[in-house]
Amino acid sequence: MFVNTVEPEQALWLLFHENKLIIHTPSGALLHRSPGLLPFPLPDFHVVEQTAHRRVHVARIAAPELLTEDYGLQGLRDLLLTGTTENFRLAATALQILEWDRNHRFCSHCGAPTQPHPKGERAKVCTACHYAQYPRIQPCVIVAITRDDHILLARAQRYAIPMYSLLAGFVEVGETLEEAVDREVAEESGVTVRDLRYFGSQSWPFPGNLMLAFRAEWDAGDIVIQEEEIMDAQFFHYRNLPMIPPPGSIAHDVIMAAVQELTARYG
Repeated sequence: MFVNTVEPEQALWLLFHENKLIIHTPSGALLHRSPGLLPFPLPDFHVVEQTAHRRVHVARIAAPELLTEDYGLQGLRDLLLTGTTENFRLAATALQILEWDRNHRFCSHCGAPTQPHPKGERAKVCTACHYAQYPRIQPCVIVAITRDDHILLARAQRYAIPMYSLLAGFVEVGETLEEAVDREVAEESGVTVRDLRYFGSQSWPFPGNLMLAFRAEWDAGDIVIQEEEIMDAQFFHYRNLPMIPPPGSIAHDVIMAAVQELTARYG
């Protein structure tokens, strides 16, 4: 999907309708070389990425039905399943910028309209009180818990498909990441953990989160699920896992890292 050799400052475009990408259906390309494919002028746009080789813009359009039949719409969750990790990263960043822009058209202090930052920073500045609103992310913790040769996985109530993932949740005001892990695990499963260690992170655009992944060992307690959020939770043997999140997600990465650890330990 990406061009390997590009001229310096090549202008490329990511285009959205609502929260779905406009893609070139025959090739699956989501980066467009010019906005010339549109039968109408582009709305306001933002720069997503700028390097010596390319400059990627993003814009949201209102009338995709005017596009030619060579173009269609694709959600970011579908892109995660079918695209590359880099494509997902770029599209996720672009969508978060669009959502931030849409949600900050007015000042949160006084309610006056906002305008782009006069120095070109990624911020919306109030036209009355001059308060600057920058994009914000929401930190979330996600943790792979092992008990001997088993991994704790849960199926959320919101999943329409029988997919199991890891326990996760938002960090609350005043919490450390470690405290957030302990609280979320206890609330959703009833167990406690030990030997908590950091694994990695991923920007997650649903809607604007930073997923912070951990590994931990079961310490005590039987599983008692939080039925408002969790449909089922079990310790699964690492060689007999149910459907898990797709590659490209931090949940998949930390689950597979746990599988590798257990394979090395138990064979």
